[in-house]
Amino acid sequence: MTSDAHKIRRALISVSDKTGVIDLAKALTASGVEVLSTGGTAVALKQAGVPVKDVAEHTGFPEMMDGRLKTLHPKVHGGLLAVRGNAEHEASGKAHGIAPIDLLVVNLYPFEATVAKGAAYEDCVENIDIGGPAMIRAAAKNHTAVTVVVDPADYPRLLEEMQASGGETTPKLRQELAQKAYARTAAYDGAISNWLGREVEETKREGGQFGPTFTVQLNKAQTLRYGENPHQNAAFYVSGKPEPGSISAARQLQGKELSYNNIADTDAALECVKEFADKPACVIVKHANPCGVAEANTLAAAYDRAFKTDPESAFGGIIAFNRELDAATAKAIVDRQFVEVIIAPSVAPGVEAVVAAKKNVRLLVSGAWPKDAIRRLDWKKVTGGLLVQDADQQLSETLKTVTTRHPTDREMGDLLFAWKVAKFVKSNAVVYARDGATVGVGAGQMSRVNSSRIAVIKAELAGLPVKGSVVASDAFFPFADGLISAAEAGATAVIQPGGSVRDDEVIKAANDKGLAMVFTGMRHFRH
Repeated sequence: MTSDAHKIRRALISVSDKTGVIDLAKALTASGVEVLSTGGTAVALKQAGVPVKDVAEHTGFPEMMDGRLKTLHPKVHGGLLAVRGNAEHEASGKAHGIAPIDLLVVNLYPFEATVAKGAAYEDCVENIDIGGPAMIRAAAKNHTAVTVVVDPADYPRLLEEMQASGGETTPKLRQELAQKAYARTAAYDGAISNWLGREVEETKREGGQFGPTFTVQLNKAQTLRYGENPHQNAAFYVSGKPEPGSISAARQLQGKELSYNNIADTDAALECVKEFADKPACVIVKHANPCGVAEANTLAAAYDRAFKTDPESAFGGIIAFNRELDAATAKAIVDRQFVEVIIAPSVAPGVEAVVAAKKNVRLLVSGAWPKDAIRRLDWKKVTGGLLVQDADQQLSETLKTVTTRHPTDREMGDLLFAWKVAKFVKSNAVVYARDGATVGVGAGQMSRVNSSRIAVIKAELAGLPVKGSVVASDAFFPFADGLISAAEAGATAVIQPGGSVRDDEVIKAANDKGLAMVFTGMRHFRH
């Protein structure tokens, strides 16, 4: 039987990221731990005055092949893998001079960073670590006795536990660190596999980034109270380096714990409001669909106009802004409506005090997002598989007026505004807009004509005139009836992808109704 806790007498330290490693090694040696090390780590520790034994001296075998071969030795792996208390293991170790290694501190060659900076193929290959993952896996397998640390953030916890227990670590800590170690090697191998998959000739011939396999590693950010419904368990996982200005990188300042649906809807609202850069903008989302979107000269005005699009749906909605949230706008929200989440890049002084009056309102700051589009992937789970695609970050292929009448400057501004909103409305999507604000939104219908009718009904319920507005459709009108319906409701201009076999019929109907119509050459289905 092994002991529940084992005193650390010998440690092997070999790290690429040397953050905190000197302080760690000094603390270990002060506790009587023998430190083994390799290459640059050994040099750094010796320069800092830490007594270190080179792994080459420990194994009796020199480093060679440009450092590719140094820790792949029985005296290293036997020291990590030997089961304490096992007679055969102990006899083999004694016979071959294999001393136990109780602590492994390793982080890996910076492969991901090398790929990210666009290094040459050969440089990327050279940054594939071999000895490190092998040692990590060996130590993690034997975590009943061996402690393995792959993250400098865990150094303080390790030292605290050792100091509190006379140099030992508990089974709980060893198990948690072993899980983290395997997660790291899994993510590392996945990154290598994904990169090689993009480099193989077949993938290059296909002109894409999708290799024969796809591996992803995510970290649990939060265990959720439940999923979409109370009978479903759920958790929120995020990437190791969340995209700046995203829901995954957001920080909650106050309010109840975020729910599964809160996170999904907040993501939809935040991604939509990112489309608007020129003016202060507000997006209100309910059940994954924008129900009100507006631009204005101030954030408060943008919120007011967005709310008035659909006050009924805004109740219990998610509100996102593209500018720092000010106290006056925050007060207008909490005084006017029940809101689940408010999110903005930042908040001004006084906002938290205002929102605190409604303690359950979740107030989030996303941080700033990059001005330029980031190439990223969207995933959709299906039973037994995963659909992976480039994120929909473009707006149009071209803007081509196909009718006799061209849109006025005002109409063109509103067409582009409505087109940005339509991109985030569930298909079939129809969006009416005027003067930089939505008038009516029709979402998720099996028929595009019905989406248009619903958008008009919503506008009427909100007391907003459709006459003089413009309309956007996320995909082409397959028949003229949808366009005729929009014209009869009072729209004066239309933006749509085009590409239907009946385009000529739809264009003729637009001309007959005196509409201006613009084709974008790009659809924006959102399912």
